[in-house]
Amino acid sequence: MRPEGELRWAPGRPVPVTTMLRTLRRGAQDPTFRLDPDGSVWRATRTPEGPVTLRVRACSGDVEAQAWGPGADWALTGVPELLGAADDTWADFVPRPEHTVLVESWRANRHWRTTRTRAVFEALSASALEQVVTAVEAFAAWRRLVHRFGEPAPGPVALRLPPTPEQWTRIPSWEWLQAGVELRRRKVTILAAPRAAGLERTLTLGPEEADRALRSLPGVGVWTSAEVRQRAHGHADAFSFGDYHVAKNVSWALTGEVLDDAGCAQVIECYRGHRFRVQQLLLLAGASRPRRGPRMTLPAHTPNRAVRRGAISAR
Repeated sequence: MRPEGELRWAPGRPVPVTTMLRTLRRGAQDPTFRLDPDGSVWRATRTPEGPVTLRVRACSGDVEAQAWGPGADWALTGVPELLGAADDTWADFVPRPEHTVLVESWRANRHWRTTRTRAVFEALSASALEQVVTAVEAFAAWRRLVHRFGEPAPGPVALRLPPTPEQWTRIPSWEWLQAGVELRRRKVTILAAPRAAGLERTLTLGPEEADRALRSLPGVGVWTSAEVRQRAHGHADAFSFGDYHVAKNVSWALTGEVLDDAGCAQVIECYRGHRFRVQQLLLLAGASRPRRGPRMTLPAHTPNRAVRRGAISAR
């Protein structure tokens, strides 16, 4: 099947396509995302001009992209931003020499940049499912709901589009429950759906203004706003405060101590403007605090769901 459009982009630097775009995948079986052995990344998404399937891969120092569907032109125009062209603060980042794990990761990932999908509601609907539950539970819910209420994506591969804002609001309550999503989490998406067009306009705002606009929505706290802005806006400072693991892992990697959000915030204050960059570089380095004892869960309140002990209630 011939694509509706193609692009060859010469970024002037190596682009780690798979490393950068893997953050958009919601689990290994995400029906909107595919990673091929040749390094091609396929992504099914919705654009202001219609649905699209985008294929991106690095090729001889350049980036090649093909797109299928009505949103092809919009998606291809955004490929440079998707691969970090809008990350204009990376050159200001200098890891402190005492933070050896961070220094080593920065050296190994010098060409990593923050991605910018320009798909705000899509990022919000997926992030809402990840509030206060494990990644396994959230990814299973995303997979089930996209399969049942999304649509086949255009193009030559079997991907599915995430539901439209209207489709999210029409999902019956029992389907949410079968996916393991209780009322509190589903309300985030349902209440945001009528404001989807306004959410996309946050792309024109600065980081602080976009954060305030997102957090004005019911059920959207510090964590959810950060998760959205990391992907949709490309904000390099959108650290995942409120996550059960991130602050502990980051503080341990930088200081050898496991600290809470407040303690971690003090440690990474010196990186303000780049705090998500620090988070991601340490993740790429595999930096994770030692675990002790079995994982524990609270009793399930919906089918197929168990809430993590100690999870933050307002994310």
